[in-house]
Amino acid sequence: MIKPDDSSLDPSELRAVEERARKLLDRASAWGTLPTPIEDILAAARLEVAPSSAFDPARILAFIKDKTAEAARLVKSALSKVFGIYDGEDRVIHIDDTVTESKQRFLKLHETGHHELPTHRKFFRFFQDCEKTLAPETADLFEREANNFARFALFQGDTYARMAADCRFEIKTPIKLAQKFKASVYASAREYARTNPRACVVYVLEPIEFVQGRGAQASVRRIEPSPGFVRQFGKPSETLITLDHRLGPLLPIHRKMTRPQSLPLTDLNGDDHECIGEAFDTTHNVLILLYPVKALSATTILMPANLRDHLKLGGSA
Repeated sequence: MIKPDDSSLDPSELRAVEERARKLLDRASAWGTLPTPIEDILAAARLEVAPSSAFDPARILAFIKDKTAEAARLVKSALSKVFGIYDGEDRVIHIDDTVTESKQRFLKLHETGHHELPTHRKFFRFFQDCEKTLAPETADLFEREANNFARFALFQGDTYARMAADCRFEIKTPIKLAQKFKASVYASAREYARTNPRACVVYVLEPIEFVQGRGAQASVRRIEPSPGFVRQFGKPSETLITLDHRLGPLLPIHRKMTRPQSLPLTDLNGDDHECIGEAFDTTHNVLILLYPVKALSATTILMPANLRDHLKLGGSA
């Protein structure tokens, strides 16, 4: 089953979130330091990670002992669904240290986003990442805003996109950049597609399973197309990749990677294009990168964000 949208914002919302993240990176003097120095970010935000996390069983019991039954119920409900909590009153964030380091890094930036975004801080004294503390539509918006704050800080604006543009156009690139930014391969692959000036799409699949009578298949977790891919081919909507699906031959069965393979894809005008697909099994997910062959010969120029904004306003370099 495809996961609900966790990142889409309208342009004005996205600009506001990125501006807050940009200012925090400025205060932390974090630009150009890779991976993003999380401790410097937290210090600039005047936030601390709780030495004894709220996820620790002893801490949960102590908290429940001092709170009402309703508060205890909410805390237990929240902790069954989340990995991070922002405590605005004490300027402390709680992170589940049982998850991977890359996940912890993203969570710290996500919770910092709740702290740095004025609307979030206004609404919450103790922010819990679940819909029980807010109306569902507001909670969903706050989560998408905090995710984009974390993305911008983790990948330092367009730094990731510029580095990706200097690398070969292949699935190994987001894998290598994940190490550079200390991000998960999952997050890196999504960033690779969503910021790519070329037409490409990344499918994030659940682990491959074998179904009697049907063979290997994998459910689609997310589909991340580049803006150019959407304009040319539309946004894919598959929910299941089976062996007889056009992407079926790319499934890395009993292997880590699938070498680049050619396959056809029809665009929105009904024209056929030769595309290249390749896949990588992260163990947690299967990633498929798909792009038209013409994208390999495309020439792109990435301008610094300040120059790009200047040109939009009609200025001259």
